[in-house]
Amino acid sequence: MSKDVYENPLIERYASKEIAQIFSSDFKFSTWRRLWVALAETEQELGLDITDEQIDELKSKINDIDYDLAAKYEKKLRHDVMAHVHTYGDQCPKAKGIIHLGATSAYVGDNTDIIQYHAGLLHTKKILVNLIAKLAKFADAYKSLPTLGFTHFQPAQLTTVGKRATLWIQDLLMDYDDLCYLLSTVKLRGAKGTTGTQASFMDLFDNDAEKVKELDHKIAEKMGFEKTFAVTGQTYPRKFDARVLAVLSGIAQSLSKFATDIRLLQHLKEVEEPFEKTQIGSSAMAYKRNPMRCERICSLARYVMIDSLNPAITEATQWFERTLDDSANKRISIPEAFLAVDAIIGIANNVSSGLVVYPKVIHQHIMNELPFMATENIIMEGVKHGGDRQDLHEKIRVLSMQAGATVKEEGKPNDLMERIVADGSFGIKEEDIPQILNPELYIGRAPHQVENFLDEEVKPVLDANRDLIDGETVELKV
Repeated sequence: MSKDVYENPLIERYASKEIAQIFSSDFKFSTWRRLWVALAETEQELGLDITDEQIDELKSKINDIDYDLAAKYEKKLRHDVMAHVHTYGDQCPKAKGIIHLGATSAYVGDNTDIIQYHAGLLHTKKILVNLIAKLAKFADAYKSLPTLGFTHFQPAQLTTVGKRATLWIQDLLMDYDDLCYLLSTVKLRGAKGTTGTQASFMDLFDNDAEKVKELDHKIAEKMGFEKTFAVTGQTYPRKFDARVLAVLSGIAQSLSKFATDIRLLQHLKEVEEPFEKTQIGSSAMAYKRNPMRCERICSLARYVMIDSLNPAITEATQWFERTLDDSANKRISIPEAFLAVDAIIGIANNVSSGLVVYPKVIHQHIMNELPFMATENIIMEGVKHGGDRQDLHEKIRVLSMQAGATVKEEGKPNDLMERIVADGSFGIKEEDIPQILNPELYIGRAPHQVENFLDEEVKPVLDANRDLIDGETVELKV
């Protein structure tokens, strides 16, 4: 196999075969031919002189595409659609004269783009739902395991490992809602002619407006869609492309946040992404376990987020009924966004299936910080033993500063509790410390929040998509 030309890493390394097939030449050009068949069938149904024999001939060659011949025609004609019209005509000589009748290039080009994007969105929905299911199982399993919460990446009040996971899921549920809404609004361009007026079809059907209107409806129906855009220029509104990329970018944003959190947790040695037995973390430092999967998510997510500007700028700069400065751009930017998001979700599914949690490390980190976080409770205990709240607050402030200096300047363990016991003002004895420093006292309603969230927000989504969910991830016990 020759390796002397550039290979797209999204195809060679990252994206799945399923999404690559949706954006393949076979899918694209066989869809062009399906659209030409749908056009011919509908024109025949509405009274044009097109025979069953011609339509049958077209159908017989839908998937038999002579790419070499099409390339020769395109080199000669400098027009990709006409190259395939001629190629199809050479393969279907009886139907040659009625292929593409009344249509403009956007009839096959734009309708096929929408069909591909719709298929890509459906695929994205499937793998996204599976990811939500996996993370839901993780959240459920660790809903009660206390862990340090962080604000500004500084230790804050406790949360739980499962509660933190619900933050990732909640972002993805918003992406799921956006994706479902977008899917519910997808329309074909239909058969609109060169500037969207359907003038060529009005001529074909002797100015019978009802037949021309029916042409649009029937073609959409044959291609599996309920509606077409009511009005277009030569192309469907490029606003649709911007909406597609906005949804894909949203998923990329959510999973970059998820992956960044895992990378930080792996640094803390609290949670790790999967690491295979023979995997090498570093060519020089053999001991390393780098979070390379999550780093890859962040890397590809950055690409998608930036890529989302492409259709936004295209939409903003289209002139009147169309310009062609979108064509080369959208051939690259939109398929690659789908490929990258497919890879991102795929990697996230892999990571979520094998997350490793280290409860003892998590507990150690909690105990290093919990004495500071327990100070409000300690003050309350002191008041119960007859102390003055303001005096106790000042004493514990001073003792906290001293304990903090011991940790930071001397590298010793946090000895705040020992200082509080020795002070005597709080009425706390050494045997009281384990109860005061019980992490479960400081996680609030976190476990119940996880249960409620999974039951009320996540379970309905999973129940509605059980046909899309793979394997054991279907079962979510709350």
